[in-house]
Amino acid sequence: MNLYQNDLPSDVVFKNSVAVDTEAMGLVTRRDRLCLVQLCSEDGEVHLVQIQKNCQDRSENLRKLLTDESVLKIFHYARFDVSILNYAFGIKVAPIYCTKIASKLIRTYSDRHGLKNLCKEILDIDVSKQEQSSDWGKEKLSPEQLKYAAGDVLYLHKLKAVLDEMLEREGRMSLAKRCFSAVQLFSDLELSGINPDELFLH
Repeated sequence: MNLYQNDLPSDVVFKNSVAVDTEAMGLVTRRDRLCLVQLCSEDGEVHLVQIQKNCQDRSENLRKLLTDESVLKIFHYARFDVSILNYAFGIKVAPIYCTKIASKLIRTYSDRHGLKNLCKEILDIDVSKQEQSSDWGKEKLSPEQLKYAAGDVLYLHKLKAVLDEMLEREGRMSLAKRCFSAVQLFSDLELSGINPDELFLH
């Protein structure tokens, strides 16, 4: 596990895909500041970037990675992460894959689509969520917080591989890709002050 302040070093490179997660002061994009960005390569190397208050403009390498069309960004619940990354850095994250969307499309036999549930069922791995609601804005993060943060990206590539097999098997991969591309639309709507959940209701 590697921890950096405000940006990735220029020599950290992701070739085809990167697992991404975020930690913030809360779940309201325009109110709660981005505190940490977690990244994991396909071979399991984790990089954590702590974003200090009012230092988003120092994250040039991170912004380049998040907008690099040749590198797939794998999220779990991309809707929140993409919105807060877009808002904090003034970017459009792309391209996007979301394991939660994939799970809801294909694991229709279950109503449990959290990361903890997926890791247990698909990978037989227990993931602790104990630090989920801790203070991510403090200057020095605890070893427990760092371990939790790394765990949120460590298994996303493996989950994607299994979910892709299931999507292909049931003929829903094309539908999944269309859903992934819609995440950016939902982010744009939310950042414009429009609730997409209400917009598509009768």
